[in-house]
Amino acid sequence: MNEALRIAMAEAGETAESLAGRIGVDPKTAAHWVNPGRVPQTRHRAQVAAAVRREIGELWPDVVRRREPVWFLPWAEVESRADNLRSFEPSVLPGLLQTAEYAHAVLSSGPLGADEVEGYVAARLARQAAVFDRPRPPLTIFVVDEAALRRGDPEIMQPQLDHLVTMAQRPRVLLHVLPLRAGFHPGQAGPFVIASSDDAEDVAYLDDQAAGRTTKDVAALWQVWDTLRSVALPRDQTIHLLKARPWLT
Repeated sequence: MNEALRIAMAEAGETAESLAGRIGVDPKTAAHWVNPGRVPQTRHRAQVAAAVRREIGELWPDVVRRREPVWFLPWAEVESRADNLRSFEPSVLPGLLQTAEYAHAVLSSGPLGADEVEGYVAARLARQAAVFDRPRPPLTIFVVDEAALRRGDPEIMQPQLDHLVTMAQRPRVLLHVLPLRAGFHPGQAGPFVIASSDDAEDVAYLDDQAAGRTTKDVAALWQVWDTLRSVALPRDQTIHLLKARPWLT
């Protein structure tokens, strides 16, 4: 049996029936999850982990283990310790704000094999927990180009946009949409994240077609960031736009 899940369910007072009710699956499906090798689908995994108050990696370590590229690991460490994170994305939603279904769709569009995608999705959800589930989460500020909100199957984007609204209303999360009417801007050169800590130098993460990299040469990025924030919608207008989502009606 999956002893880690069985013990977690017992400590949380959950049975297969009660867990199935929480997740919205057949009780027989939930009962199978304690069998060796039976792992919930991506969209259910995070819900199960939350219900039994465990990390995904504690319950299904093989799913998460070594599924992030080696070049990404230094940034994952920086990200999990930062006091402040400022992220800009021009074409897709930030990994820290993605639902499992959206992450699966994005990762499936690249060169990863089907068996690899599941592991990468689980690792991405684990990253989110490492950032947002801390006793004192970092101040996270996201600027997302409106184009990213318009890209994707409506069946995936509707719940993803609901998730963005929920996240945008968290006390230490600020989400700003960069409207299409803003025209050309310096962020078109590519996505980046700046991590700041009280006791360390600022570190940035830059992504491209081949791989991502970290750098401490962040002066130019701060100038780009200030420009992007100046033309992005305020927090309240962003939340209103996400709720209205006129491009999906």
